[in-house]
Amino acid sequence: MNKYELALVISARLDDNTRADVLERAKDYISRHGGTVGETEEWGKRKLAYEIQKEKEAYYYFVQFETEDSNCPNELEHRMRIMDNVLRYLVVRKGEHDTFSVAPEKSEEAEAAEEAEETAEEAPVQEEAEATAESSVEESAPEAEAAPEE
Repeated sequence: MNKYELALVISARLDDNTRADVLERAKDYISRHGGTVGETEEWGKRKLAYEIQKEKEAYYYFVQFETEDSNCPNELEHRMRIMDNVLRYLVVRKGEHDTFSVAPEKSEEAEAAEEAEETAEEAPVQEEAEATAESSVEESAPEAEAAPEE
C-alpha cells in the first residue's frame, strides 16, 4: 500500500460544524476510492502568508491515508478543487521509510521566550556599537584641535 498525506487549508469564516463536515467529506472521498484513513492532525487557525480569496486566516488539517489505487490521489485532488470552502490542498506521497510528522505548534509562552532571548542578544551588540562610536568621536576630536595650530 502507498502512503499519502493530504494537507487542507479551510476557510476561517466557517463555523465548527461546517468545517467538520468539509473534513469528513474529504475522508469520505478517500474511503470511496479504496483508501484507508489514518491519523488526522488539526493545526487550528493560522495566519496566512498572503490573502487567499480575501481571507487572512484559515484552519489547517493534515490527513494521512493509505491506498493501493494509484488513481485515488488524483480523484481526491479533483474533488478538493471543486469544494468551495477549501482554500488550498495538497496530496503528497510519503516514502516507505518516511516517518516525518507535522511540526508541533509553538505556545505563546515559547514565542515570548524566543523574543526575549533575541532582544537580550541584540542589547550588548548595540551597547558595543555605541561605545565604539563615542570613543572614535573622542579620539578624532583632539586631532581636529591640533590641526589648526600648525
